[in-house]
Amino acid sequence: MGSKKDKGKSGDKTAAIAAELRRSYEMEIETVINYLANSVHLDGLLASEIKTLLKADIAEELMHAQQLADRIKILGGTIPGSLALNFDQKGMQPPSDTTDVVSVVKGVIAAEEGAIAQYQKIAEMCDGVDLVTQDLVVTLMGDEQKHRRDFVGFLRELERRLNFVRK
Repeated sequence: MGSKKDKGKSGDKTAAIAAELRRSYEMEIETVINYLANSVHLDGLLASEIKTLLKADIAEELMHAQQLADRIKILGGTIPGSLALNFDQKGMQPPSDTTDVVSVVKGVIAAEEGAIAQYQKIAEMCDGVDLVTQDLVVTLMGDEQKHRRDFVGFLRELERRLNFVRK
């Protein structure tokens, strides 16, 4: 049977994990908002495919937020409402030039890289402490890695098209 001291350490680790899950939840909600905004905001021929992809990814990012909220609740944490959320995705703000698809794609890549780093951090925190949460964040990290890979490919294609047009 564990001592009170051991239980205190375990509770501290669980609270720290729940706090990081909350940060991930905020990031996912912010991504949903920005994907929605950019999926409507962009204009032009090059924007069509990106808008379609962003619209499709909204559902998956929202599902991530739901899974995170469920896990936060299970760990005894509180799921934040809109007034308690902190956002910082500067690169994902809709551009003033509605045809600036490249900046949106770069913003998506940056947001995905942020999510990957956050999930890696949580996975390491959970190692040997909370295997269920670790499994969840490893799965979510894999989804984000796929999104990042897709948008890195789109960026290369966009840059190639734009260089071709400039020649």
